[in-house]
Amino acid sequence: MVLPDPRQHAGPPRILTVDTAEHLANQAALEFHVRAKAAVEQRGSFAVALSGGSTPKAMLQLLATPEWQDRIDWPRVHVYWGDERCVPADSANSNYGMARGALLDHVPVVAENVHPMRGELDPRTAAEQYEHLLRGAFPGDATFDLVFLGLGLDGHTASLFPGTPALAERDRLCVANEVESAAVSPWRLTLTYPAINRSRAVIFLVEGAAKAGIVQRVLEEPRHVDLLPAQGVAPRRGTLTWLLDAPAAARLKKA
Repeated sequence: MVLPDPRQHAGPPRILTVDTAEHLANQAALEFHVRAKAAVEQRGSFAVALSGGSTPKAMLQLLATPEWQDRIDWPRVHVYWGDERCVPADSANSNYGMARGALLDHVPVVAENVHPMRGELDPRTAAEQYEHLLRGAFPGDATFDLVFLGLGLDGHTASLFPGTPALAERDRLCVANEVESAAVSPWRLTLTYPAINRSRAVIFLVEGAAKAGIVQRVLEEPRHVDLLPAQGVAPRRGTLTWLLDAPAAARLKKA
């Protein structure tokens, strides 16, 4: 698949390396806090899209602590998701369920400002509903103030998996994507490149030596989005940050 390279319209990513996974969670919480404060001051609210997985969970748990939660103007925070498995919200595999248990049930976020993807519905219906929600929330050409993303060992991010139809989407903001190799559910709901790349900021959170090889490939190999979907993330007018712990960054070329 040959696609236009959005990176020609974006600046180089910021690569920030910290020593440990604990430091990674702290830095991610700090990014959340600083960007939330700026968004509320400038636009009156803060729209963030969360990801699933153990790395963002550590950040969310940190934000739920008294030390951190009092720094956030939670009633002005709108919470969205980058992707979701097509499972019920009470499933152990639900990204929404993870975020509720780690953070949302412990902070004074307004219920109407929490916008989960409806994984329990028919995938195409759920994607259409989220598309409608996003179009109403973001009528201009900008979307989220901040999107958190992870990185899979196969180079996927959100539920943009290698070789799947969602990679070619150029109009819709959310689609249902069938992932035949997925262990939990073959159907996923995911933000698309158009949604992610209209964000004001995107942050990849990646930890562990097991991710060092794929981090190096995504950041340093020639662009091939069909094989390495994370390479398609390039905010056109926003910023892109790779927040890595030292083991995950170990194979990157030294400056």
